[in-house]
Amino acid sequence: MDSIIVRGNGELNGQIPIAGAKNACLTLMPATLLSEEPLTLTNAPRLSDIRTMTELLSSLGAEVSTLQDGKVLAMSSHNLDNHVADYDIVRKMRASNLVLGPMLARLGQAVVSLPGGCAIGTRPMDLHEKGLMALGAEIELKEGYLHAKVPGGLKGAVIDLDFPSVGATENIMMAATLAKGTTVLNNAAREPEIVDLATCLRSMGAQIDGDGTSRIEIQGVDRLHGATHPVVTDRIELGTYMLAPAICGGEVECLGGSISLVGSFCEKLDAAGIHVEETANGLKVARRGGRVKAVDVVTEPFPGFPTDLQAQMMALMCTAEGTSVLEEKIFENRFMHAPELMRMGANIEVHGGTATVHGVERLKGAPVMATDLRASVSLILAAMAAEGETIVNRVYHLDRGYERVEEKLGNLGAHIERVQS
Repeated sequence: MDSIIVRGNGELNGQIPIAGAKNACLTLMPATLLSEEPLTLTNAPRLSDIRTMTELLSSLGAEVSTLQDGKVLAMSSHNLDNHVADYDIVRKMRASNLVLGPMLARLGQAVVSLPGGCAIGTRPMDLHEKGLMALGAEIELKEGYLHAKVPGGLKGAVIDLDFPSVGATENIMMAATLAKGTTVLNNAAREPEIVDLATCLRSMGAQIDGDGTSRIEIQGVDRLHGATHPVVTDRIELGTYMLAPAICGGEVECLGGSISLVGSFCEKLDAAGIHVEETANGLKVARRGGRVKAVDVVTEPFPGFPTDLQAQMMALMCTAEGTSVLEEKIFENRFMHAPELMRMGANIEVHGGTATVHGVERLKGAPVMATDLRASVSLILAAMAAEGETIVNRVYHLDRGYERVEEKLGNLGAHIERVQS
């Protein structure tokens, strides 16, 4: 199992390219199931989760080819011959459940295992089920699998989500594109990944309005056609690498970044004393000098502060001047990185969904263990500003969401290397 060794080395400077969004790409890939014609995605990230989704789509009979060193995904679902998403694949990744809506719309039936992924909370499927059942699906849970069918075909409906779930919004949107009549989705998620999916579906012939707002309207069509679509910039990778100079000092330009993707996050950086400005090529981030100031954070659905940047923000707050309070309102088990940061000398108190961080002058290197995807990169960020050497173990989580981390950070001046243990 690989580990990453990091040696604290002062300021970071230079440019860092931001990849296409993992969460967007994992949503766009199942959209190929909606049409017999090819769907091509450009600006795709090169990650293990993308390989897992490729494996899942292939198991259903889709054809997926990777081109241009993995940055282009050419897909075709003209010959689907299986409607069962098997546990052995689905257990690896939460986003696997996004084949449910497209298969119901295209095939009228689907059997999908309950999904896996990072151990950061329960993340149930109930909102997905309720939405699809409102469209006419019959769904039954048997032996860990959702057995779904649509005897009379999907029909448009008014659906009120109890929570603006990103996954449920995506599954319902995809299914509704081929439903008879109009679907209105209220309290819909507003994330950039939702807008990216809607843009792709429109390029395939879907009729969708209101994406990016809490009310999305989908007018069903008889069929969708092929398309080529660029994956939106990964706002979580963007925010993560914006924190590198914030934690270590220096000035870094994140190529492809936009404040529109990380507005609430930028507000917190500004309050902490971090300078962010838009450039012709992306976002430039610099620490203004001295220690950063402590700021409080509450995770919320977009456009609020992203839960996927909470662990990385905690790493910044570990050496901030003052005390910060981070409240996690999305997932109930997302402070597992706190004990690992404490091994490096951080002063953190966790009570339920709230973590109180008392800033210290400096962290010290130590052996630590990555507990999930975002926790793993937060430990790397902290280690780059720590005194001495840090060994981050169990970094297979990292490869699910960040491509070529050692290369990207190394080009900024970080002392970071991967070793096989």
